[in-house]
Amino acid sequence: MGDKFLGFKRENGSVGVRNLIAIIPSVFCSAKVAQRISESVPGTVHFSHPVGCSQVGEDLEITAKTLIGIGRNPNFAGVVVVGLGCERFTPQELFEGIAPTGKMVEMVVIQDEGDSIKAIDIGTRHARKMQQVASEERRVEADVSQLMIGLNCGGSDTTSGLVANPALGIASDKLVAQGGSSILTELTELLGTEHILARRAINEQVASDILRVIRNMEERLKQQTRHSSNEKRKNLISTGNYDGGLSSVVEKSLGGMKKSGNAQFVEVFAYGDAPTKKGLLLLDGPGHDGEVTTGQAAAGAQIVCFPTGRGTPSGFPGVPVIKITGNPRTFQRMKENIDINAGAVITGEKSLQEMGEEIYQEILAVASGKLSKAEVLGHDEQFCITRMP
Repeated sequence: MGDKFLGFKRENGSVGVRNLIAIIPSVFCSAKVAQRISESVPGTVHFSHPVGCSQVGEDLEITAKTLIGIGRNPNFAGVVVVGLGCERFTPQELFEGIAPTGKMVEMVVIQDEGDSIKAIDIGTRHARKMQQVASEERRVEADVSQLMIGLNCGGSDTTSGLVANPALGIASDKLVAQGGSSILTELTELLGTEHILARRAINEQVASDILRVIRNMEERLKQQTRHSSNEKRKNLISTGNYDGGLSSVVEKSLGGMKKSGNAQFVEVFAYGDAPTKKGLLLLDGPGHDGEVTTGQAAAGAQIVCFPTGRGTPSGFPGVPVIKITGNPRTFQRMKENIDINAGAVITGEKSLQEMGEEIYQEILAVASGKLSKAEVLGHDEQFCITRMP
């Protein structure tokens, strides 16, 4: 048995680290109604988005799978599905995708109710009933093997690869060694490291999958940048990364992969899907911070750990985001946004191993109810479903 945390046990055996009610629109047309419902009921979060209709093929399938995955995330005790009534991704499909978890699920469809005012009233009643039930639930002890964390980074600088990402990798290794799971993604920021990551695969199939998805992402980026008339737009790292001391996407990738520690990869899975194995996982997804966190939350991650050298305040609705910086100056400037100062390694106050342990203990604390700074400040802007070109 491994370390413990205090969480909310769900009917399907999963464990949430939060006990919220999610208000999820099946289509952008019902997003404002979902928002109004959430604003009326404490302990709820809403997921406004610009998709759900006028999509076809894989693009629509990713939207459908991701929204279902968000509803299935164990941090939500219940879900109110809000539909318009004529969208391609139907509210009934969203409802039926979430229901097998055993959690509370209700549906309101604007066109069936007659107007948005009536739909808001009915949806609010559903959410209030769910919240009352959820309020009676109590945290219970759970094994750390029930935890899944997302590994994400943004606004990287030289300290990210030197300190923050390796320290997070130490924490990830400790979680994985006890049967928990960590999700690495951001394939656009792993270019040039695929051969290194493949050597850490648990078997030849996983190694082949790692090489395939990263090389496919590289080809996709080549196509996307080929016809750009602005040479600066072809760069695969941001101006902020350059200003922070990073010279190329390969240098950034070599630092970015350190978030995954040294554990073996046990599975590569697609965006919108949930993994079938526990351990270190690779999600086939892009590098956009919001799309990364959304894909990880849809896969079941209850917490996201987010190193940032330059600093960013962003968070995610219902899934705590722990901010870590390896830059002592960034921590001093953004104390209200950043949870952990891994720059203490650079200043000689702590060893890298000690910092990894500090991050691991923070994960357990947040899993047991401690609010991350992004939660305290109400940052929830990272919900963003990836689109297929």
